[in-house]
Amino acid sequence: MNTISTYRQCLYSLLIVGVVAVVCYGVSAYIGYHVIAFILLLAVSLIAVLFDILPVLLSAFVSALVWDFFFIPPHFTFQVKSGEDAIFLMIYFVVAITGAILTYKIRKVEKTVREKEEKVNTIRLYNTLLNSLSHELRTPIATIIAATDNLQHSNAGLTDASKQELVDEIAKASFRLNEQVDNLLNMSRLESGIIQPRNDWCDINELVYDVVRRIEENKVQQQIIINIAPDIPLAKIDKGMLEQVLFNLLSNATIYVPDGGNIVVSASCERDILKLVVEDNGSGFPAEEIDKVFDKFYRLKNANAGGTGLGLSIVRGFTEALGGIVSLQNVPAGGARFTIELPVELSYIKNIKNE
Repeated sequence: MNTISTYRQCLYSLLIVGVVAVVCYGVSAYIGYHVIAFILLLAVSLIAVLFDILPVLLSAFVSALVWDFFFIPPHFTFQVKSGEDAIFLMIYFVVAITGAILTYKIRKVEKTVREKEEKVNTIRLYNTLLNSLSHELRTPIATIIAATDNLQHSNAGLTDASKQELVDEIAKASFRLNEQVDNLLNMSRLESGIIQPRNDWCDINELVYDVVRRIEENKVQQQIIINIAPDIPLAKIDKGMLEQVLFNLLSNATIYVPDGGNIVVSASCERDILKLVVEDNGSGFPAEEIDKVFDKFYRLKNANAGGTGLGLSIVRGFTEALGGIVSLQNVPAGGARFTIELPVELSYIKNIKNE
């Protein structure tokens, strides 16, 4: 139950009992030895909360001996002259052992309950993911298969326009399929806890245009407007992670913003903070759901659009891995605004200009 070795737990338990005994001995002239017994019992209870059963039993036994040797008259001997004190000593030992065992068992029961709850939550998330994937992966695969089958078996009867339409469907479905697989891989990287940014000099202007180009290759029906500060410097950051963050934000916007809507991507630097903003003129987010949109597998209630609920979760995970923060607000005029703020090292030229 504890990551600390049993040997070290025993040492720490004896140390705690020893420290408490020394403090009690220093004030023994002012408090009775019966009160000291309660203080030692409190120390044993604390040990029972922290450590496994063997160190707890050891500390209970040693604390009883310490109380007898140092505090029960006559001092500095294990001899107990008073029959009342002998009964108190026996009661102390029984209470210390019993309390230690009960506290340990309570911890064990709590751990079992917690593990069961975690297992139930894991199964629930697993089922959510499977249900989502059964649709999100199967739909583009079915589209690709159907379009490919038409091209193979009905090629002679198809017009050039029909062929192009089928090719476009394959490209769009492949894009969606690749996006879902990327999200799954990125989420597994975040869950593993081994993700580490690889920072290098990056041209933010070039990065934004590259990501927007990738989005537009899917023939989106919204207009993407780029607004980058003209004096934006080079920034030292993990380009791949930042690309994924921006890609997921834009991809999410194209799903929820109606056809013909506007999506504005802005980038600027204020001192050593890189600020990216993705804003749209869609319907925004329900106020009660804003705090949940970055949760893993969360999808908006009553939303017609599909998705595994991983895209925005990855945005938050990658942003935090880069040392930044992400926030979401509804735009008063209508729509949503995602803001990414990242601490970055700026180019040497920019630093000279700031000086």
